[in-house]
Amino acid sequence: MRRAAERLAPIVHRTPVATCATLDRLAARSLFFKCEHLQKCGAFKYRGASNAVLSLAPDVAAKGVVTHSSGNHAGALALAARMRGIPAHIVMPRNASAVKRRATLDYGGRIVECEPTQAAREAAAAAVVAETGATLIAPFDHPDVIAGQGTAALELLDQVPELDAIITPVGGGGLTSGTCLAVQGAAPRVRVFAGEPKGADDAARSKAAGQRLPQTDPRTVADGLRTSLGDLTWPIVRDRVERVITVTEEEIIAAMRLLWERAKLMVEPSSAVAFAAVLTDEFRALAGIGRVGIVLSGGNVDLDHLPWSGAR
Repeated sequence: MRRAAERLAPIVHRTPVATCATLDRLAARSLFFKCEHLQKCGAFKYRGASNAVLSLAPDVAAKGVVTHSSGNHAGALALAARMRGIPAHIVMPRNASAVKRRATLDYGGRIVECEPTQAAREAAAAAVVAETGATLIAPFDHPDVIAGQGTAALELLDQVPELDAIITPVGGGGLTSGTCLAVQGAAPRVRVFAGEPKGADDAARSKAAGQRLPQTDPRTVADGLRTSLGDLTWPIVRDRVERVITVTEEEIIAAMRLLWERAKLMVEPSSAVAFAAVLTDEFRALAGIGRVGIVLSGGNVDLDHLPWSGAR
């Protein structure tokens, strides 16, 4: 993790930490928002993508990189590849967010469309690898990606001493796993939680069952959290996340609007999930937590389809 932080220091933003007295009162705790929506590409994903791209040997990197992603990892990998001067082939489902699709193209990625299923994404990515010889950089289930994502938590722990807990949104689990590993190495007394949409709750169901249960039909406005946990991320979430707290669509949208209106933090729905979890009765009931770090994962919002506008 420290090596990843050193590798990334010259190229990623050391994002600020924001506070808001009004939101503290609503949560009945001191909240510290790690503003990864202000990261390059507008999301924490640039950390993991860059760490993975920079870790490739020159002869391997020259053949390019491939991924499958419906959102922020797509743009992040495209930009990381452009910064190294190598091709990026991005498999995206045909229903991917328009704003994230445009960003991927703007960053120089070549988009390959597929059907919006995990099987179709993986098959299309495998075909591109076979065609080009490029290296597959998975969106979350990749050791260099996980290490890169964890650098956000390392920064937060340095910026805000004496946190009692950190909470992240969880989808594929790269950010959450990286956070767990960062906390384990730098501040093991800090408790780690995750927030998840009720409509895409594989992490909560898996924790309850003690075995990984994949998403079946994820339905949530938090499009970045529709993915299932991976082979690498699941054991870390299982063993090191104290609790996964699920929230409704209404709670996600309300939390997002609060962040916009009261704290002036323009985040996307997936980012609001962790804050929504902090506002639940379930989280309020937890004892011994006064200072909470909340990772705001991204800010790539489709301004033409804001979730409170009725035009989702």
